[in-house]
Amino acid sequence: MAARHWWLFLAWGAIALSSCTATESPSGNENALSLGIALAQTGNAALYGQEALQGVQVAGELFNQAGQIKGHTLRLVIQDTGSDEAGAVNVFQTLINRDRVIGIVGPTLSQQAFSADPIAEQAGVPVVAPSNTARGIPEIGAFISRVSAGVDVVAPTAIQAALEINPNIRRVAVFFAQDDAFSRSETEIFQKAIRENPKLELVTVQQTQTTDTNFQAQINATLNLKPDLIVISGLAADGGNLIRQLRELGYQGLILGGNGVNTVNLFPVCRRLCNGVLVAQAYNPENPDPMNVKFRNAFEAKYRQPPSQFSAQAFTAVQVFADSLARLSQEKNLSELPLANLRQALNQEILKGVYETPLGEIRFTPEGEVLQRFFYVGQIEMSEDGQSGKFNLVKKVERQPQQAQ
Repeated sequence: MAARHWWLFLAWGAIALSSCTATESPSGNENALSLGIALAQTGNAALYGQEALQGVQVAGELFNQAGQIKGHTLRLVIQDTGSDEAGAVNVFQTLINRDRVIGIVGPTLSQQAFSADPIAEQAGVPVVAPSNTARGIPEIGAFISRVSAGVDVVAPTAIQAALEINPNIRRVAVFFAQDDAFSRSETEIFQKAIRENPKLELVTVQQTQTTDTNFQAQINATLNLKPDLIVISGLAADGGNLIRQLRELGYQGLILGGNGVNTVNLFPVCRRLCNGVLVAQAYNPENPDPMNVKFRNAFEAKYRQPPSQFSAQAFTAVQVFADSLARLSQEKNLSELPLANLRQALNQEILKGVYETPLGEIRFTPEGEVLQRFFYVGQIEMSEDGQSGKFNLVKKVERQPQQAQ
């Protein structure tokens, strides 16, 4: 059954969202269902976590205004995981045992998920990951799902888009942050797509660190090989610095970035030198689908800027919970369900649904892997002064979701 479009704007008389952080007290509303939000607000992943939190807050407001969950509202219990595994583990334990949440949106990084998700799995708490794209995330357990498509779909699409822009590309160089689980996973897919294309030759693979700021040695070694395309898997800070230094050292060819550079937080790092970079995307803000237009309008009204992929995926993660609870509330009195039973029923409902989201149509396999219908390639266009930029939509690819088995 397709998800209903519940985020139509309704009168302000509807019950407003209440949220809490680690330092605030939860609302006393007995009809509020607590949904844990476990995102990085500090550390090197904070740029992504902060963007995700913006999407979460827009989602909470819209869904609560719509009153879609019969007799209940959502209360967002927001906790900062930091950017390491220990922080995510501590937050998951707190949300599950102290705050008694019905489910969790998070964490920000795949590396955190491999440590924290088993805690939710053991407790029988559904998790919907908004930005975990490394291989093996849904396989952690029956209660673990994600709305962030694996890079095995996005990366080959982006390679093809680069070839359409410049059919003369032959020699490809790859950089990746070897200390980040997502970047290691993503680069494997990029490298596989490059090797399987008979037109392309992978001339070098350069390892970096997310904490690196100087890439001169790796860049000079790479430029000596005269690549036509450079593919980067890293985060916003290191990826942005790498892009800037590539241009400063004379590289003029195409640059293709992965999911980690699909953020407006890249722009202050490489500024006007970000211009022309291609980005593999599971979301593009210029997608004209009606559901994305509604989300984008609400987001821009609140934050005065277009949403990023991390905001859109986090919004979608909350939507999955809200739509599933809405369906479940039509069948059961949620107030009468013991918490463990509610968590179990909610997880089953999540896996059954079909959702029309800012990402397009999604559904899940029985294992919790997202089946997403549309993928995108964007190209960065910076203003002349380098102070602002946008992701122009270059390519939109439709993929028919496979049927759940």
